[in-house]
Amino acid sequence: MPTARVSSAVMTHPVRRAQAEELVARLGLGSLALDPDPDGTPSALRTALIAWASITEGATHQFMIQDDVAAPDDMLDLVAHCADRFPGDALAFYTNWHARNGAAARLAALAGAGWVRAVPEEFTPTLAICLPVALADGFRRYAERSGERHDDEVMADFLRRGGRRSALLAVPTVTEHTGTSSINGHATQGVRLAVCPTAVDDARPLLSGGWVLEELDWLPYMRYGQGFIRLPGQDATPAARSHYTWREALPGTKLLTEGAVSDVVRELRPEDAAAEVARLFGPSFADELWIHCLLLGRQAEDAARRHAPEGAAPDRDPAVRRLREAAVSTVGPAGLPPEHRPSVGPAHAELLSAYAWTGISAGKVLLERTRADRR
Repeated sequence: MPTARVSSAVMTHPVRRAQAEELVARLGLGSLALDPDPDGTPSALRTALIAWASITEGATHQFMIQDDVAAPDDMLDLVAHCADRFPGDALAFYTNWHARNGAAARLAALAGAGWVRAVPEEFTPTLAICLPVALADGFRRYAERSGERHDDEVMADFLRRGGRRSALLAVPTVTEHTGTSSINGHATQGVRLAVCPTAVDDARPLLSGGWVLEELDWLPYMRYGQGFIRLPGQDATPAARSHYTWREALPGTKLLTEGAVSDVVRELRPEDAAAEVARLFGPSFADELWIHCLLLGRQAEDAARRHAPEGAAPDRDPAVRRLREAAVSTVGPAGLPPEHRPSVGPAHAELLSAYAWTGISAGKVLLERTRADRR
């Protein structure tokens, strides 16, 4: 039995009240947090303040979930066990597949980790999030003074201040975003799904005992068909949220050159698969996706070598193997521009996943070469 006492609320709008009530009933959640001004300007924060104010007496933690989220029946028990393990942290149980934090979770999955520290400059994913009661009260007091309407942006700003750490992201994702509509104006982002969709039986041991990736170094990510790199310490600069293409950012890694990347592309990228991806989604996307996966594979291998517990062997753990497969299954569709994601059927998804794996596997070669260059 977990010792954490978790109260809970579902954020909802009257137009979605029925689905929110179904979620409360199925998961055994505490209450509905209804938008207090449903005809006003859309504001997730307005409703989030209601959710964070509905903490049950005697609770140690508050779990807030949005109404357009699918989750397993034993979600509250899983949250409570995770709160026991990380009693002072904000815990996010959903991460979008196309965000910087999604890239962080995907990298962590490939490295075999169960949790990863969120990048501090991006919004904190709040579709399913748990806070210690003291942190929840502090956030509510802080957010009441904000003119921002996006609760995920205010949460990130709150966690950045006062020396607080950014949220811990659950790498295996047992929750899923449902639909593409958005009361808060995010529908233009298209299909938004979990980065590492995982069955709860696989997720439990990874979340309860998996290692935590706290240091990301430089982070490859994709958005709208193009590859980028988040540089070390970027959050502490005036350009914290700027996007640097991988070519622009390579000098900042202090390890790689465009020539070294091009050599591996030329030697190891499978021509037939590249041609098929180019035919379906365009030559630029075929290039950008493979190079992104090459850099991602390099960084995941480096993270595993530097941070994984001694003796950890992800390839020998079936749950971790399935987690890694899930992470790679989303990298292609997530990297596409939003208007192209709905066209990815099962056959295309399989092609993109197989293609992505070739780039990720080549990342180990790139790592060995750059390590040799430093000796």
